[in-house]
Amino acid sequence: MGRGCGMLERSQKLAIYLEGAVGGMFGKMGAGVLRYSPNPVAAVVDTVTAGGDVRRLMGSPRDCPIVSTMREARDLGAEVLVLGLAPPGGLIPPEWMAEIDAAVGMGMSVVNGLHDRLAPRYPTLARGQWIWDVRIEPEGLGVGTGAAAKLSNVRLLMAGTDMAIGKMTAGLEIVKSALDAGIRAEFVATGQIGIVIMGTGVPLDAVRVDYATGAIERETMRHRDAELIVVEGQGSLIHPGSTSSLPLVRGSCANRLVLCHKAGMTHLQKVPEVAVPPLRELIALWEAMGSACGTFPIPRCAGVALNTWGLDEDAASRAIAAIEDETGLTCSDPVREGGEKLMRAVMA
Repeated sequence: MGRGCGMLERSQKLAIYLEGAVGGMFGKMGAGVLRYSPNPVAAVVDTVTAGGDVRRLMGSPRDCPIVSTMREARDLGAEVLVLGLAPPGGLIPPEWMAEIDAAVGMGMSVVNGLHDRLAPRYPTLARGQWIWDVRIEPEGLGVGTGAAAKLSNVRLLMAGTDMAIGKMTAGLEIVKSALDAGIRAEFVATGQIGIVIMGTGVPLDAVRVDYATGAIERETMRHRDAELIVVEGQGSLIHPGSTSSLPLVRGSCANRLVLCHKAGMTHLQKVPEVAVPPLRELIALWEAMGSACGTFPIPRCAGVALNTWGLDEDAASRAIAAIEDETGLTCSDPVREGGEKLMRAVMA
């Protein structure tokens, strides 16, 4: 998977900047790129865990050295610096700038998935060097029209009970399993991590609300010939800070849903006063909202993608079985088990 963004060549070696965030929730950009990017990764940069085992610390299927300086990463062949952290607010902390300046000064290009733009800081670059500020609203957007409702394919939206719950990961695993099964499948990335991995998509949180549905619709219609379109979800219907659910379901006119949840999570991770309702009730809410009293296709929930990170195999199996009993739906952790089980449920 991954087709290139016009700047990032898939042969270029990456250095992933993860200062103080290796294995933590703020490092999900780096973890996602490490797991799914087709690019080779020269090194992870983190002074805290330098010399450590990236597979053990991050649960990554791919190994690479953890180094403490940008110079070491460059010496290992890194050509592109990826800012692998997503701090609260999505802005670049001032203390990062020295390392970013050092990378640019050594001729490295930069992938920046945060809200601050870096390109204006470096008006003069060497030939072939670039700054990719991912979170920029695409040009030429319009309002949504419901066009995707006329498609005859499967349009799957990855919905979540919370933010940072594994929606992108589960979606990518389902697409991989579909492609392995000979199904024409496409992934619509809607966040900076997925866009960097795929090389295309919609940075939804950088799009003005009037055009958000139209942006998702346009990206969905680009893949109209696919048998399966998997749309990366964002946020959560029950999160008080999330506004993305309606544009996602309206723009894609989703007719399938997979609910993404974390094992044992009873309250939102960053808003602990908000309890997660019974999953069957939340699924019913999603289906009702998506249908809008029959105006649009009903996004029937095909299963639950359960994030069992931190559990041993027995505990994970018990958690998966409990969700299946609670919802009556297929449940799987696609990181542990691969995406085939959920993919088959979606396509059934």
